[in-house]
Amino acid sequence: MTALALLVRWAHLASSVVLAGTFVLLLLAGRAARPTAQRWERDALALARICVLAALVAGLGALAVQTALLEGRAQAALDPQAIGRVLGATRFGSVWIVRQGLLALLAAFLLLPVSAVSGADHMALRLHCALLGVLALGVTSWAGHAGAVEPAPLLAAHVDGLHLVAVAAWIGGLLPLARLLGMAGRAEGADARPFAVLAARRFSALALACVIVIVATGAWNAWNQVGGIPALVGTPYGRLLILKLALLGPILLLAAINRRRLIPALAGDAETVGRPAMLRLRASVRIEMLLALAMLALVAWMAVTPPGRHVQPTWPFAVRLSWEATASLPGARLRVLIGGLLLLLGGLAVAAGMLGARRRAALATAAGAVTFAAIAAVPPLVVDAYPTTYRGSSVPYHALSIATGADLYARACVSCHEARAHDVTGANVARHTAGDLFWWLTHGIPGTRMPGFGARLSEEARWDLVNFLRASSAAEQAGTLGPVVDPSRARIVAPDFSYAVGPSPAHSLRELRGRRLVLLVLFTLPESRPRIAQIARAYEALVVMGAEVIAVPMRPTRDIIKRLGADPRIFFPVVTEGAPEIVRTYGLFRSADGRPPHVEFLIDREGYLRARLTPAPGSTPGLSPLLAELQRLNEEPQTAAPPDEHVH
Repeated sequence: MTALALLVRWAHLASSVVLAGTFVLLLLAGRAARPTAQRWERDALALARICVLAALVAGLGALAVQTALLEGRAQAALDPQAIGRVLGATRFGSVWIVRQGLLALLAAFLLLPVSAVSGADHMALRLHCALLGVLALGVTSWAGHAGAVEPAPLLAAHVDGLHLVAVAAWIGGLLPLARLLGMAGRAEGADARPFAVLAARRFSALALACVIVIVATGAWNAWNQVGGIPALVGTPYGRLLILKLALLGPILLLAAINRRRLIPALAGDAETVGRPAMLRLRASVRIEMLLALAMLALVAWMAVTPPGRHVQPTWPFAVRLSWEATASLPGARLRVLIGGLLLLLGGLAVAAGMLGARRRAALATAAGAVTFAAIAAVPPLVVDAYPTTYRGSSVPYHALSIATGADLYARACVSCHEARAHDVTGANVARHTAGDLFWWLTHGIPGTRMPGFGARLSEEARWDLVNFLRASSAAEQAGTLGPVVDPSRARIVAPDFSYAVGPSPAHSLRELRGRRLVLLVLFTLPESRPRIAQIARAYEALVVMGAEVIAVPMRPTRDIIKRLGADPRIFFPVVTEGAPEIVRTYGLFRSADGRPPHVEFLIDREGYLRARLTPAPGSTPGLSPLLAELQRLNEEPQTAAPPDEHVH
């Protein structure tokens, strides 16, 4: 079924691209006045008829295949009720109806006799057909990966549609252009030579514009669907994209040669220059077309492959480059900076050489600069890598996971490591990713006493351990966290947690992200009662400033709310369910030099720990400093929320 789905999608895409590109070329060429050019125009229209019929039939096949895939049974491809469900209840079905309707209307223009005598009628008919072909191709973006991009599917679908239209205008016109060049390149087609030269020049100018659009929209699509180098080289979708780019390179090279050498020669002497150049251009265009058809097959394959951004990547190399690796190496960042400057020098040398006459000298200078840049900058950036290096945790960075990981660490790891994991959360480990830690926990570290736990611990348990180690490392970074928000300090992600108050539904810290600042209060009775009362009296002012208070008892009891007293009344949540996990997790962040009985964390709207307040037991310091820090956070420019996977 997969092979059939790929074949149907390729036929659908290729026929649609050639159909739209044929009419674009007909518009560029203008109305044919000579017999050979008129014969070519009839051939182009015949090609368009074949393509529109092929697109309609391939569309029916695509509907049948999609129905079978969605229903999970091959028989559904011929089941009217199943097909009706796909057409009426899916985005694919809605797009399919629109697309097939546009193709049917275009087929009517092409297959029914239409009288088009005047130049205006001729142009209008071709323009209508071109618009129908372009629209039929462009709407397919809504049924593909682009239509599911968040948070802006409308923009992503329009960009992807523009990408498809640019591809069709360039690649789709290659086949009829090759036919025109072949007819005009023979002696008996000499009457069409001026027509072919003009069409080729116009097509070349359009192709250049299309390439610019394709590169820009393709980069946008790649960022949305892939997101980075790990997914590019470590997922099936990313590798298909690499193959697509590998095919695009020769196509662009051939197009550049055609534009610089062959097209200018078309107007030369017919016998010695013009016709030979036209035939060579036809051969080059045919090669471009074959490569383009192969590239469209990869595009069809990518359409049925999950985007790299949504797949866990498998890193294929034994090393990677990491800026964090330079932090612990003296002089490393200076070396990287020097290497970057040398690389910039090499780029300037290439640019100067392209504009000047000494290209060889410029290229030699560029090669030398790049070589020295690599020698200076690359070694300090290199660290070991593993297949799971860029794999994201399948277990959220959550207080429950961190507390579970702490228990596992105490049982399985303390015999060889420090009780608080300081020896495995230092600078050397901090520069590694969560995926690196997962690999070590699974397979061990060769040459050390570190064993592998892949056979003893489940995958979820190993990720719990990773979350605990990353939280412990983050707690070390929080050692300098104080009562004042410092915008220059590295951001520390606040672990998510779930909580409930009495029989009420459970909530999570994550629910407040993007909406409220959070004052997380870990308290102990009776020491914290004065401070809790002070916060309760000022709660309305805190809410006005965009803050929510969540109070978590360090020694939870069933009657904790009753023990706080009825005066003043407490309107913020006092956690009764989930407190132990929250206390154990945020206990890691309590203090670098002790475990105070009362501590408050200020968490910004993006989910980062920004300040830590530790009032003395029994004291009630004024709230003015806290209100000042809330105001400071309110005045900060808002940036994008952190990703779902917080540990890297």
